[in-house]
Amino acid sequence: MRRPKRGVPEGLWLRCPGCQAAIFRQEAEDRLNVCPECEYHFTVSAKERIRQVLDEGTFEEWDADLKPSDPLNFTDKKPYAERLGAEQARTGLSDAAITGTGMIRARRVAFGVTDSAFIMGSMGSVVGERLTRLAERATKDRLPLIIVSGSGGGARMHEGIHSLMQMAKVSAALARHDEAGGLFISVLTNPTMGGVAASFASLGDVVFAEPKALIGFAGPRTIKATIRIELPEGFQTSEFLLEHGFVDRIVSRDRLKSEIARVIDYCGK
Repeated sequence: MRRPKRGVPEGLWLRCPGCQAAIFRQEAEDRLNVCPECEYHFTVSAKERIRQVLDEGTFEEWDADLKPSDPLNFTDKKPYAERLGAEQARTGLSDAAITGTGMIRARRVAFGVTDSAFIMGSMGSVVGERLTRLAERATKDRLPLIIVSGSGGGARMHEGIHSLMQMAKVSAALARHDEAGGLFISVLTNPTMGGVAASFASLGDVVFAEPKALIGFAGPRTIKATIRIELPEGFQTSEFLLEHGFVDRIVSRDRLKSEIARVIDYCGK
């Protein structure tokens, strides 16, 4: 009697967007969601980023009670209030940023991370307010400030000027942090675009970027269509920005925690 063929269980393998290789999912996860073949850095959630960067069990969330509203009664394909509810149910997040405090190699820090899964990590009023309060508390408590940006959406159009003003508000809080002698380390991941890239993400005393991350204001296709010229090879990648002085160092995910701790020690913070 012929034995039935056993299929491969679903979800064991995934295809790398970088090299197109079929890779064992568990191996990628063991490498912090980095492809073992080409070092492609997969997108990870804000909660996963916290687990990767902060010492286990040390994270304490701040301002989780802040919830987004719909000040303009905005509607596109669906009402904004309905979109918020759907995103919250899908991601388990109340908005696109998580902030708080934790330890990195036993060094206390103020830590924030944006998540591109929630409306492309766009910056609405809650994101701006959480990051502003984070910077202000880092200043008050004399803590190094770390923000990991993963935002492909920039300022959130659904909130209009309420969203745009967050760029200035967060930047002003960072300026006060700098005047008080505070350290701000900005970590740019794929993608970091729009108003986020044009404000707080570019203002770090030290700016790290993950390999091959897309970083910029408008996307390459938009720029090419507007100015009608061929863009340089690798335009708006972290490697291109390093070459032109917009980031200080490209740091792979497995080294990020140690590099942040090293900068904190070097700066005496």
